[in-house]
Amino acid sequence: MDRRDQTLKDAQEALQANAFERGLALAEAILADVPNDAEALYIAAVANRYLARHQDAQDYLDRLHSQIPEYGRAWQEAGHLARATGDTEQAIEAYGRAVRFNPALAASWRAQAELLEAAGRMGEATTARNQERRLLALPKELIAVTHHLHEGRPLRAEEICRHFLRRIPKHVEAMRLLAQIGLRLGILDDAEFLLESAAAFEPDNIQVRLDYIDLLRKRQKFARSCEQAEALYKRDPDSPLFQSHLAIESMQTGNYDRAFELFDSVLARLPGDPATLTSRGHALKTVGDQERAVASYRAAIAARPGHGDAYYALANLKTYRFTEAELAAMQGQAARTDIGFMDRVHLAFALGKAFEDRAEHAQSFRFYELGNDLKRRQTGYDADRMTAEMDAQKKVCTSELFESKANVDSRVRDPIFILGLPRAGSTLLEQILASHSQIDGTLELPNILALAHKLRGRKAGKSRYPEVLHDLDADQFAEIGDRYIEDTRIHRQGAPFFIDKMPNNFRHIGLIHLILPNATIIDARRDAMDCCFSGFKQLFAEGQDFTYGLTEIGRYYRDYVGLMDHWDSVLPGRVLRVNHEDVLDDLEGQTRRMLDHIGLPFEESCLDFHRTERAVRTASSEQVRRPLNRSGQGAWKPYAPWLSKLEKELGAIA
Repeated sequence: MDRRDQTLKDAQEALQANAFERGLALAEAILADVPNDAEALYIAAVANRYLARHQDAQDYLDRLHSQIPEYGRAWQEAGHLARATGDTEQAIEAYGRAVRFNPALAASWRAQAELLEAAGRMGEATTARNQERRLLALPKELIAVTHHLHEGRPLRAEEICRHFLRRIPKHVEAMRLLAQIGLRLGILDDAEFLLESAAAFEPDNIQVRLDYIDLLRKRQKFARSCEQAEALYKRDPDSPLFQSHLAIESMQTGNYDRAFELFDSVLARLPGDPATLTSRGHALKTVGDQERAVASYRAAIAARPGHGDAYYALANLKTYRFTEAELAAMQGQAARTDIGFMDRVHLAFALGKAFEDRAEHAQSFRFYELGNDLKRRQTGYDADRMTAEMDAQKKVCTSELFESKANVDSRVRDPIFILGLPRAGSTLLEQILASHSQIDGTLELPNILALAHKLRGRKAGKSRYPEVLHDLDADQFAEIGDRYIEDTRIHRQGAPFFIDKMPNNFRHIGLIHLILPNATIIDARRDAMDCCFSGFKQLFAEGQDFTYGLTEIGRYYRDYVGLMDHWDSVLPGRVLRVNHEDVLDDLEGQTRRMLDHIGLPFEESCLDFHRTERAVRTASSEQVRRPLNRSGQGAWKPYAPWLSKLEKELGAIA
């Protein structure tokens, strides 16, 4: 145990012994060396509350909220402090935040119930009491699992949960928790199996069903997630919760009329629900109704002024310009110490875009950098591990491998893989090609990534992929290819060809070639500085953690170029490279070049891509609904004074 850990342990023991002055002194000793040490800030706040130094306690809590906005115990302590100073409403709100960030905090449920009962809010009090009773009925191991999971220690949570399930294999709550852990760790196959089994054991467990729907959506198994949501809706068609879930799943399957009908039903009962207004805005944006999308986002902000998601949704339209009043409101919300973590992140990126549109580049970069710093801390991205993964592809996927496995009997030509880096122009290429009568545009499909993950095997730290590619035979590769075609069929509209534009698939071109040797592969490439800075400015829904730092994204781009050079060397002519700048210079020429590579005749509709009516779900959705323009070229140049880390990492590529 190092000196800091020992001091922290001594401080905790001092609090337990009611030696609050000593506990505070020990916490302050840690903070003298590390001013933002979260555990020391927490102990200092608790000690000051017991010593009745309420302002000092609040100051420590403000620092802690700023450091970790979604730390449930910190909000529980804020509730205790508000209660000690007689501020009942603030206490109720703080306890509510505490259990939102960590639902295993029984003390917060209990305190909330007591205050709500005293205020005569019996319905809410009953809910809090029921949650407290549910927690008290759970085995202590599962309480510990929930604490570890919601306080950022998923590996420890997994260890305890697996040990518990070895003793009681069919405990539904333990299965549900282990599935949540799997979701955090990206082990989606196991999570899906656990939730499917838990739902079979307890068909009436609503939380299990809701978790299962969310997981199926993350895996883009939209037909099944919609079936599950439909089943819940049929139980209680008047439930806003079930209506909302079915609306979201209907949207994913392309049934937008049903989605809008259900969103309207929710809003009829909950007129100012910000989450529903924002989701409806996303749906309207996806189908190209920008005017109504903006109105829905603005209504969400009016209902909850700190709703960062809606502000960022406006910024993410790319074509929207914030008013002076909206800019001032965003800055006011961003300055709050009690705002939620993702609200803070969303506001930072939205403010970055707002100041960029005003050509106030120093301010803009400050907010983009803040948003990226917050996300990088949250994701814990490991650049060394990613480099090692790409190096393994180069080492294993050699010319000899492809020559020895060249007898895969697959005549399937359906898939067109558009890959590379996000923000490299892949959505534009997809929109151009999807405007052809024989090509369906789909989504960024996760199927290849899921296949690669499955080939890794289940032993932690002992991945069998990509080495396992040497062990598979032609029949096995053909079977995997057939499974890919079958699993992606739901996203197609009936055209002979379809597009899979998951950018990260460039890391698995070897696998794609082995299972689908006649598929088309297009590398969408863009100027390195433009591409990397555009990625840095973008807040992604998930899966692009390398973008949240200039050094990280520069290194990833460099590794990407190196791996693509490798694929060109071992699979010459297999990948068609399409440079974004060439498309801007010669749209028709590059369109004909892509269609020739696929083996399709030219169609004029591809040049009128911005007139094509289809749902587009990426950050470029509004941009590809306009004629070709060069607004993104050189966008990094006004930020050059702050991009030295990126230029250094890119080296000659820049």
